[in-house]
Amino acid sequence: MQKPAAQLLAADEPPAFLDVPNHGGDSPFIIVVDHAGARIPRRLKNLGLPAAQLKRHIAWDIGALGVARRVAAAIDAPLVAQNYSRLVIDCNRDPQVASSIPHISETSEIPGNVNLSSTDVAARRAEIFDPYHLRIREFIDERLAANRPTIVVAQHTMTDIYNGVRREMHAAVLYNRDRRFAGLVLNMLRREAHLNVADNEPYFVSDETDYTIPHHAEARSLPHVEIEIRQDLVTDDAGQVEWAARIAQALKDAEREFAAAYAKPKSLC
Repeated sequence: MQKPAAQLLAADEPPAFLDVPNHGGDSPFIIVVDHAGARIPRRLKNLGLPAAQLKRHIAWDIGALGVARRVAAAIDAPLVAQNYSRLVIDCNRDPQVASSIPHISETSEIPGNVNLSSTDVAARRAEIFDPYHLRIREFIDERLAANRPTIVVAQHTMTDIYNGVRREMHAAVLYNRDRRFAGLVLNMLRREAHLNVADNEPYFVSDETDYTIPHHAEARSLPHVEIEIRQDLVTDDAGQVEWAARIAQALKDAEREFAAAYAKPKSLC
């Protein structure tokens, strides 16, 4: 997409994504965090929202980046994470769908997203959405060009109470057309009998509600999984350390079984 005339990000503001390459690692995984940050570009004046709203789940996936950083370090995997709030533009939505730049999130109206011009919309895509997904694509291109096995892991978190209803699951494993790797991760996480790990609930991956897995993993026939953790379990360091260790082990064990069951020689894809 051609960069629009309107400039969204100031020169001193962070780039669209956080990039932790880990190029030297042997891991087959690449970890992405679509909703890692709650930052709003200064030009958008907090989208007309009070600061307290930007600390809520509507703005970002609380705890997701903390978990993902630790998982990436544990399995020596590259990490790409979005720095800006999903309220500016949702990097896990196709830009063509209405929820890409939401007017309402849960029950909260987003004043700064109403009556946007085509130039405003184009700036958000060109400066936030496109660079993030280009970096993911570059990582995958580099790995495939080197004939390296590649598994895409999308890390998310979910609110513990949604529209007044308490979610009983501790975590969830999500997928769309290809359940092979996700099913193995689900089995590994369910080894701990006290955990309630949901299968494609309360969300599931689809072309209408997701972008990252359909475009970067499914479209290239790469094994993948999307993982949700309930946010109240990972709001502090202790919770993030616990869940990162659990997920890292589940990914490694699932990769071992996947390689044995499905992989072609010298490749998982």
